Amino acid sequence: MINEFLKSRIEDAKTLVQELNETYEYVSILGNYVKTKKALITTVSSSIDELDNECGFVIKVYKDGHYSEYSCDDIRGLHAENVIDAITISTPFATSIPCLKENKHVESFAREDASSLRNEEIYQRLNAIKEYAHAKDPKVIQVGCVFMKRETSKIFVSTNKCLDQKYDWCNAMMQVVVRDGDNIKMNFTGEGEVDSQLVLDKIDADKDEVIDIALKLLNARPIEAGTYDIICDPAVAGLIAHEAFGHGVEMDMFVKERAKAVQYVGKRVASDVVNMYDGAASCVSAASYFFDDDGVEAGKTNIIKNGILQTGISDCLSAMELGTAPTGNGRRESYKRKVYTRMTNTFFDAGNDSVEDMIKSIKHGYYLCQSNNGMEDPKNWQIQCTAGYGIEIVDGKLTDHIVAPVVISGSVVDLLNSISMVSKDVHIFGMGMCGKGHKEWVFVSDGGPYLKGKAKLS
Repeated sequence: MINEFLKSRIEDAKTLVQELNETYEYVSILGNYVKTKKALITTVSSSIDELDNECGFVIKVYKDGHYSEYSCDDIRGLHAENVIDAITISTPFATSIPCLKENKHVESFAREDASSLRNEEIYQRLNAIKEYAHAKDPKVIQVGCVFMKRETSKIFVSTNKCLDQKYDWCNAMMQVVVRDGDNIKMNFTGEGEVDSQLVLDKIDADKDEVIDIALKLLNARPIEAGTYDIICDPAVAGLIAHEAFGHGVEMDMFVKERAKAVQYVGKRVASDVVNMYDGAASCVSAASYFFDDDGVEAGKTNIIKNGILQTGISDCLSAMELGTAPTGNGRRESYKRKVYTRMTNTFFDAGNDSVEDMIKSIKHGYYLCQSNNGMEDPKNWQIQCTAGYGIEIVDGKLTDHIVAPVVISGSVVDLLNSISMVSKDVHIFGMGMCGKGHKEWVFVSDGGPYLKGKAKLS
């Protein structure tokens, strides 16, 4: 069920929409309520906080070729003349976009944490993981465990729509720092699920691998820069998907003529085995919802099909400007910010190959693991992604030689066209946030199968 405060404001929203419809050709009201619980357990401290992060409303109106918005903390007691006065003294933006047309739609949606663990249970689970890591090896000098649960409730009311949604998402992360003399290394892992019990079970199951890899990284050496055959694990594949054709196909960038992708719709941008999707309805992860902040139902967009760029993703107004259908990707950082086209769950689709066959096919190269960070240039299609570490492959076998960190760079099209093998299994990681440039942060997920390709590494 949606938050009780928002639920109590649905009738107020309907009344205000009706009043404003006497002045404006289009009116909608978005209500947003976000509550977050965060638990942090480290070697030296612990804390559990429950915060109401955000609560507010956005009123959008259209008249005489102008769209305007007004945001506020509460709509109860707010009358049409208050909104009209506030909008009149603001600066509406003129546009060639016509008035929004919406079909009748009344629906409720809920996806909730079935476990809803108490604070004491969360603390005990995280603390047990921390104590286990310290007991396992004397080289472990610091451990951090984090749990975060985010509960999001939204309502969207317009002349033809009355929608509400409640969706939960839980993340857990473990970080381990190890030391051997002056040599200090760090490793981490993260998991995301709707269910708080399940996400803590997963992070608990990961703990030995996290510690073991951290210890192996003590022997890691820098990679010799060059072009290599590579295998990307699903985390690194997801980072490439996000950076390669994530921002580059956000269609508000098409409107602003800041994306090269607009010139390549219907053309080849990757090898035949590459298929890529985005959409809040494409899977259940950190960026999955029922409707976006424009009140558009979530979708699943096939961005690349068998190597051919099909389309981009869009918010409502960008789609109208371009004469396309909105894809349900209109998202706000908060009720105080405007809608932008934003990625949601962005991933490569499955193929037909096995990881074992990929490794056997490589004479000399690297198996790249653990996504770190990345960036892209949508106008020139250059990419840079950092993997946590790489394992050298020699004569079709994994070796004990580890390199770290590893930076993938070069042309997006060259990298995607080099992909020759794609595994059958797909993993989605709902641990991250993404900004629009340097701001406008929203939660996203990415992932994919294992990929074999060729790339510049340094």
